[in-house]
Amino acid sequence: MLDVDTPHGLARVYLQRVESPRGWLVLGHGAGGGVQSRDLTAATEAAVDSGFAVALVEQPYRVAGRKSPAPARQLDAAWLAVVERLRTDVVDREPVVTGGRSAGARVACRTAESTGAAGVLCLAFPLLPPRRSGGNPPESRLAELDAVQAPVLVVQGERDRFGMPPESPTRTVMKVSGDHSLRSDLPAVAAAVRDWLDRLVA
Repeated sequence: MLDVDTPHGLARVYLQRVESPRGWLVLGHGAGGGVQSRDLTAATEAAVDSGFAVALVEQPYRVAGRKSPAPARQLDAAWLAVVERLRTDVVDREPVVTGGRSAGARVACRTAESTGAAGVLCLAFPLLPPRRSGGNPPESRLAELDAVQAPVLVVQGERDRFGMPPESPTRTVMKVSGDHSLRSDLPAVAAAVRDWLDRLVA
C-alpha cells in the first residue's frame, strides 16, 4: 500500500506487483464505490494474468470517509498526483495504462494525455448522466472518450442505463451481459481486459 499526498488530501494506492511486469494498469473506482468492486477485481486479476502490475487508486474523498465524490477538477488533480508519484517511485520503464470504473473511467479519459497513458480501460463508462424528471435530455459525455488519442477499451453492460458508447478507429467497445454494475458476467469482463492488454503490448 502507498499513501500519496495530493492537492486535495491523501490518496491511497493498493499495489499488486508481478515479476518483470509487461506494464502497469492504474485503475480508479466509481463515484459511490471503492476499489473492491467486482469488475475492478476481475480486471485486476486479468491484468495480473497477462503480466501487468496493478495499482488501485482510492481517491482522497474516500480515504477521508466521505461518500459524495469531489468535483471533477479535484478528482483529476488527485489522480495526476498519484500517477506522477507512481512514475517517479514505482514504475520503471514499463508502459502505463490508466482506467477505472464509471466515474473513474471519466477521470482516466480526461487526464490521459497528461499522464502519458499508453491506453485507457473504461469499465461501465457513464455515457449519459441520469435524466432529471421534466428536464432537458442529458448531454452526452462522448467528448471525453473522443478526446483520448491512445487506444481505448470500453467494457459495457448491454443494459447499462447510462447508454452504450460507439466504437471508433481507436476505441473498442466490448458489450457484456448485464447492467452498469458489470456483475452478471465477470468472466467476460476479465477476458475482454486480458485480450486487449495482450494486444496493446504485443
